[in-house]
Amino acid sequence: MKGGQAIIRSLLDQGADTVFGYPGGQLLPLYDMLYDSELRHILVRHEQCAAHAADGYARASGKVGVCIATSGPGATNLVTGIATAYMDSSPVVAIAGQVPTHLIGNDAFQEVDMIGITMPITKHSFQPSDASEIPEMVRASFHIARTGRPGPVVIDLPKDVQEQEIEEYDETMPELPGYKPTLRGHPLQIKRAAELIKRSEKPVILAGGGVIISGASEEVKRLSELINAPVTTTLLGKGSFPEDHPSSLGMLGMHGRKVANLTVDKCDCLIAVGCRFSDRTTGNVAEFAPKASIIHIDIDPAEIGKNVAVDVPIVGDAVNVLAELISYLEGGEPRSNEWLRSVQEFRNSCMPRMSYDDVPLKPQQVIKEISQVLDDETIVTTDVGQNQMWMAHFYTSRTPRKFISSGGLGTMGFGFPAAIGAKVALPDNDVVAVCGDGGFLMVCQDLATIREYDIPLVICVMDNRHLGMVAQWQRLFYDERMSHTHLGEVPDFVRLAESFGVEAERIEKPGETQEALSRAIKSGEPVLLDIIIDPDEILPMVPPGCGLTEIIGEYRVEREYQGELNYRPEKEGGE
Repeated sequence: MKGGQAIIRSLLDQGADTVFGYPGGQLLPLYDMLYDSELRHILVRHEQCAAHAADGYARASGKVGVCIATSGPGATNLVTGIATAYMDSSPVVAIAGQVPTHLIGNDAFQEVDMIGITMPITKHSFQPSDASEIPEMVRASFHIARTGRPGPVVIDLPKDVQEQEIEEYDETMPELPGYKPTLRGHPLQIKRAAELIKRSEKPVILAGGGVIISGASEEVKRLSELINAPVTTTLLGKGSFPEDHPSSLGMLGMHGRKVANLTVDKCDCLIAVGCRFSDRTTGNVAEFAPKASIIHIDIDPAEIGKNVAVDVPIVGDAVNVLAELISYLEGGEPRSNEWLRSVQEFRNSCMPRMSYDDVPLKPQQVIKEISQVLDDETIVTTDVGQNQMWMAHFYTSRTPRKFISSGGLGTMGFGFPAAIGAKVALPDNDVVAVCGDGGFLMVCQDLATIREYDIPLVICVMDNRHLGMVAQWQRLFYDERMSHTHLGEVPDFVRLAESFGVEAERIEKPGETQEALSRAIKSGEPVLLDIIIDPDEILPMVPPGCGLTEIIGEYRVEREYQGELNYRPEKEGGE
């Protein structure tokens, strides 16, 4: 067996059935061996899309996604996708070609130090110097990628190692000294958390992406019902708790819902599960949950206390910790539901009042129509920016792994290739990618991929001819000086899609989105919907550096400048 064959066999042994890739000179031996293998290969049209597709595959299925690119520029084109997976704890194995071992360090043609480049954005990296090392490296890569806090692993694969013969295929798991994720929480800390919750009168649960990764959604729901606590989520936690549940507050943070932000501001006990308290979630840390004692449950000890001071830290897998926490709380005195009832009444008063017959279309209207077509098994991916926040606000997600978005890195162009990966992973599920026109233009070449491989997903392009979120900030904070955020009038997205052999339709009036999306899903073909929306529509938000109660929502905001940029926006609904 040659090294390249060992790679293929090892991937299959680890349960991989599909890889997303793009060949090149330093990967020719491996690709020659792929020719006769049972491993499915999806040829993307840009390596970044391979990484995002592997990421979408992983998030939708819970399995490890695999992407492949050649050395040099092929490898560096994976970097954005690797960083996206790292920030969002997505298990991806990225295989990059490398020049032969005797040329490494000589600045050979298409050589880059992939290990060095990706060191800050991977859980681990490997570079075999001999083909015999490959089986245990692949096995270790999958183990590291999917255990503990998941994340990407890079295998830097020299060309000559792919061609070397190996005498024996080693099936043992290598020793990984120092890598022992903590899966069970400390009993004393869990007991302290339970006592703190029992003393609290206004508890709130904050569910992050770790709840989905851990498979702890039922435990979060049980805890919420046991202690009468409302539940808010981070962006990546969307779907971890059913958003039509009476206790759901929706998303928290800079672009979060008013009811979530103001409820966290008033709570006296915040139970944070599987989140990292990013700046987009907390706003000004000095003003975050000022009345609350904070319990933080996370499998990654580095996240606890990193951004927010914590009263009860618990390191462990969320599903295990919550199960033990619930066991401490069960059988106790019945809790009052006065706090929960008051929050629910406040939530009802905060429901948006919108007109649904405007032209150009309001994004809220579009998402309402999208929601009327999709079921709970439909996987929705989003790009980054206004389209993402509109979906986070107005699309009701009820089940885990059905809402996939780029959180930590905020990667434009993520939504469409992630949808490719999700559809390949779960071909029986409908998949809809909601993209901004700016983000979609970065990856539109992979319309060729969905056409060539007959991947029947639907792309909804929210077309306002602007870099919407950047333009929103310019309107709110830079005196409406719209510097280089208008995209112009090209391309015609319908004709662009049709040039790739993908069916397309332009949407301009109320009711058309629902009808067109329903037709597109039933067609079983890849379809693009070019949805013309109001370029002036924005969502309320919390300006950077402000507390979560300092919500603004109009173009003209009372503010003062001190130095370069220091806002004092009007508070909306705060005390």
